[in-house]
Amino acid sequence: MTRSDLRVIVADDDPLSRRAVRDALQLAGITVVADAADCRETIELTLHYVPDLLLMEAELPGAGGVETIRQIAARAPEVRVIVHARVDDPELALRSLRAGADGYLPKRYGLEPLPRALRAAGEGEAIVPRHVAAHLVACLRRQREDAAGLRPVRSPLTGREWEVLDLLCGGLTTDEVADQLVLTTETVRSHIKHVMRKLGVSSRRQAVVVAQRMRETALR
Repeated sequence: MTRSDLRVIVADDDPLSRRAVRDALQLAGITVVADAADCRETIELTLHYVPDLLLMEAELPGAGGVETIRQIAARAPEVRVIVHARVDDPELALRSLRAGADGYLPKRYGLEPLPRALRAAGEGEAIVPRHVAAHLVACLRRQREDAAGLRPVRSPLTGREWEVLDLLCGGLTTDEVADQLVLTTETVRSHIKHVMRKLGVSSRRQAVVVAQRMRETALR
């Protein structure tokens, strides 16, 4: 893409950070078509403008950054999502990439590399720092052959529902899941009901079996 071809949406709950990023990109000749301050705005504006790239903070208010990525990947897969993270967390990077992001760039690198990184992303490159790439390699090496813990990108379940289902697959009870995720028992039961409804099953055991099949399919 040439300088004038790249269209970007900037999503960040910090107005000063949002303005600084917007100014830096526009100064570099990249068109910022809109900016958003929360998950709802990010999804609505992305679906409306369908930009080439979405540059988004990982911890947006609302549904959460990972769930926002998941929804955009499902509803506007042509939009490449780059996470511009306030925290430098390889695990967060992994969850973001699994949800459908195309890159992860911690804010600690500053604004200078942003235009170059976004142009590379527009050309189809994955934007991942070296230490995050090393973490991804380590995770792949640890990945069990039965795909336990893998979360398919294309799935009807939310990130939280997968967290609950992962723990159920590990044999935890409802109370143990609640303790692990710091949720009430009633909230966990509600998540389990949603999981079973979305997967079209009538028991937790069946949900575990379906999850395993989805993971095996994702590895093929």
